Amino acid sequence: MSHLRFREVEVAFNREPVKVEIPKQVPSEYYGMYVFNRQTMYKYLPKQTYDALTDAIDNKKPLDREVADSVAAGMKQWAIDNGVTHYTHWFHPLTDGTAEKHDSFIEHDGKGGVIEEFSGKLLVQQEPDASSFPNGGIRNTFEARGYSAWDISSPAFIHDNTLCIPTIFIAYSGESLDYKTPLLRALNSVDKAGTAVAQYFDPEVKHVHSYLGWEQEYFLVDEALYAARPDLVMTGRTLMGHESAKNQQLEDHYFGAIPMRVEEFMLDLEIECHKLGIPAKTRHNEVAPNQFELAPVFEETNLANDHNLLLMKVMAEVARRHHFRVLLHEKPFAGINGSGKHNNWSLGTDTGIMLFKPGKTIKENLRFITFICNVMNAVYNYNGLLKASIASATNAHRLGANEAPPAIISMFLGKQVSDVLDSLVSSDKDDNLKIAGKEELNLKVSQIPELLLDNTDRNRTSPFAFTGNRFEFRAVGSSANCASAMIALNAAVAEQLTKFKEKVDARVAKGEELDDAILAEDKLLIEESMPIHFDGNGYSDEWKAEAQRRGLDCETSVPVIYDAYLDEKAINMFKTTGVFSEIELKARNEVKWEMYTKKVQIEARVFGDLALNHIIPVATRYQSILLDNVFKIKSLFPKEQGEKIAAQDMANIEKMAQHMQFIKDKTSEMVEARKVANKIEDQRAKAVAYHDTVVPYLDAIRYHIDKLELMVDDEMWPLPKYRELLFIR
Repeated sequence: MSHLRFREVEVAFNREPVKVEIPKQVPSEYYGMYVFNRQTMYKYLPKQTYDALTDAIDNKKPLDREVADSVAAGMKQWAIDNGVTHYTHWFHPLTDGTAEKHDSFIEHDGKGGVIEEFSGKLLVQQEPDASSFPNGGIRNTFEARGYSAWDISSPAFIHDNTLCIPTIFIAYSGESLDYKTPLLRALNSVDKAGTAVAQYFDPEVKHVHSYLGWEQEYFLVDEALYAARPDLVMTGRTLMGHESAKNQQLEDHYFGAIPMRVEEFMLDLEIECHKLGIPAKTRHNEVAPNQFELAPVFEETNLANDHNLLLMKVMAEVARRHHFRVLLHEKPFAGINGSGKHNNWSLGTDTGIMLFKPGKTIKENLRFITFICNVMNAVYNYNGLLKASIASATNAHRLGANEAPPAIISMFLGKQVSDVLDSLVSSDKDDNLKIAGKEELNLKVSQIPELLLDNTDRNRTSPFAFTGNRFEFRAVGSSANCASAMIALNAAVAEQLTKFKEKVDARVAKGEELDDAILAEDKLLIEESMPIHFDGNGYSDEWKAEAQRRGLDCETSVPVIYDAYLDEKAINMFKTTGVFSEIELKARNEVKWEMYTKKVQIEARVFGDLALNHIIPVATRYQSILLDNVFKIKSLFPKEQGEKIAAQDMANIEKMAQHMQFIKDKTSEMVEARKVANKIEDQRAKAVAYHDTVVPYLDAIRYHIDKLELMVDDEMWPLPKYRELLFIR
């Protein structure tokens, strides 16, 4: 094994960069070339079909089947013109990944040959086997039918010579089995509720759109070294490994010079992204060695989420071309920062107004404050649910450490916005003070200062921070489907906006002026949601105690955190917004608990195999070498001199024996704990048992393996070490 390891290390360190063929055009000339966007639609569709399709997209209307047939004909021709032979319905099952079944365009022509066919029926609807995907008991093998249905709001695209059609995925009985269906429901709900409130300030508003700009963090590892680490291959993270003498302590990697091989990979990835219509814009080194980030221009949330899922697949494929493997696990290496996927979220109107952007007039700032207050209240009321939306077995390794947001949801607003909200709450309504800036109306409140675009500092310890014209949900994990967080957030905000409008309208019906009614409700929201507002250090122990006193959700066990989905308040919220039925929520929690159990189970199995079949045998062989050396020394030298010379080896032999005995004993105990947990039928109870009785062994045993790594002859150690994995040459 050692010879394999060093051969792989040598190959990795001597790898030459792969030269990327750079297109002669500028990105704007080939951007979206593999996307059935409006420019392509206009070229390949009859004008009547084009008008009907774009009208359906813009106004969220169903598409007539005859129009679908015409769209399918144009889409097929475009695909064939680009060398495509197959098509697939591309959907997002409850696996955090994507799914696709490829079918060719061919059909019998009745003359012994084939012709290329693609009808509106095939475009609009297909029937995947729903029982083969995570479904929480909604589908069984004997009732397996499910449907995938075309999402017209997200354009089809070509990838790997296949026409990919974004779709939803539902059960025969109607329940959603994917992330896209509830995401679209949540976006429709926040559109309706947000529009009703936005019309207080501008009656011309017809729609409110949710926007998302994700920041994808990731690690790169040379594929040769990756192949020599079974834990990386099977779990996506290193289950063992002592810290490198140099890691990120010099703070020299963040925004540092990008290694040549990595820069070639990034360039290749950006070209592929741009061809697929993914607006990749920013690239840089992240804090940890071998950690990087890619961020796009923000887009409508549904499209942005599709693009992130597509990016993760394309990223893995491009990495292989450059002899890398991408690690999207939230904590692939101990002792250095893990990876997140910050979700920059905002709301905007179809009239071009960003609702979280401060203005220069009284009316604009009242609108801004109104939407800020409603978001505050939604986050406060559902802080446990928002934490559940980003919780996973993998993200649990990252959250709560001094490198990522804590496992407590709080909201950072910054000094200026905080001061404004405080002044609104403490002001006397009868104070007849004028407002700075253009005066359009007299709010009869203390002065609201003109708010600037950059009116907040940055707080990297906050999981939900206001950053000028958007909120940054920083707690989302690198490998996650953004839809999980976006479903919970948009649904919660939609419910709150609906309640807000009902209360304002009730005040107006009793004779209050509209602006007075809005401001009065804003004040109540600020006062009610104050516990969620925290601008301090989220890493401190003092904050944990303070958050507990404020009544915020401080649970750290992932299986227990998931209970927030089944809280009566959450069930009612999802029902009233039309996002989830109670059946769907219960099924999804079954999937979440089962997924948690399986991921920990796999880690425990891989860990046990590595500990007993790789580490212990190598350590035993090295211990035998030391024992042989001690025996020879004592045979050659006088007793006292021999014992003195061999003392260090004897001490190492004794320490190694202690470490190995602990590893063997605790690994056996871990296996037994797993066997006990596996007998539990209830998915929640099983997940809790794995969290409480299996997970603790992983870190405890790892400590002793990492100590052995420092003691065993480097040439004998069977796994590539951190110093080899973390520094790309």
